[in-house]
Amino acid sequence: MQTKRSIFTNRWLPYLLLGPQLAITLIFFIWPASQAVKSSFEREDPFGFRTTFIWLDNYTRILSDPSYLNALGRTAVFAVSVTLLSMGFALLLAVCVDRVLRTQRFYTTLLVWPYAVAPVVAGVLWWFMFNPTIGLLPHILDWFGMDWNHRVSGTQAMILITIAAAWKQISYNFLFFLAGLQSIPASLSEAASIDGAGPFKRFWTIVFPLLSPTTFFLLIININYVMFETFGVIDATTSGGPNQATMTLVYKVYTDGVIGLNIGSSSAQSVLLMGIVIVLTFIQFRYVERRVNY
Repeated sequence: MQTKRSIFTNRWLPYLLLGPQLAITLIFFIWPASQAVKSSFEREDPFGFRTTFIWLDNYTRILSDPSYLNALGRTAVFAVSVTLLSMGFALLLAVCVDRVLRTQRFYTTLLVWPYAVAPVVAGVLWWFMFNPTIGLLPHILDWFGMDWNHRVSGTQAMILITIAAAWKQISYNFLFFLAGLQSIPASLSEAASIDGAGPFKRFWTIVFPLLSPTTFFLLIININYVMFETFGVIDATTSGGPNQATMTLVYKVYTDGVIGLNIGSSSAQSVLLMGIVIVLTFIQFRYVERRVNY
């Protein structure tokens, strides 16, 4: 089988085609990231009139700050909870829809809609449902003897943002899990069924291992989602409270930089956050990918 190669008569045409994407990456990613790294080594007054180069003082102050270390621990719990909850429910829904033949597209459309909702809107929706005064769910929980008030309970506030963030991401995970399930040949499950394997055994020994590339991809995507894209959910539901119980790393960057006007500390935190994500991604590719069956 012969492969066709694209030949450009003009040597500058490939660079011209790549130019817009490279310009967007340079302007909206490379340049802001470089400015954050530069600001992380500086101390700037709130009005921006004076900047002092202080080397690694911002980093040493952050790493010795108990509030930052607490935010780091909460972020770890939040990331694990959202990832497991969103991927678990998405896989369950994908398995259920994959078994439906006639109305599969209808159910798929309904389950994809939440992904189109903005994070802030998702946060507001769950804030209304869990509002202690006007929300429906607190009244239902009150029937079972549970007093819900996430404005005073840090544990309940963490549960609220976890549910809201996971609900927002379930649709995305569902699409990939469903596509992965539909790409698995039905003959494999049928052969295992003839050999006497039950539904659960067929799933865990045949289907789930074949879904490992999809699961590995979604694991990386979900961790990045929790680290960077849950700011809107937190800001719309708890604003980091009560008593910083839902103060994650990305929200602390906003609080210190925008509200506290501590640009140097906020920039150092953003650099550390990016470093944490890079390290986690490297660990996943280095060790977790070994168990992926391609």
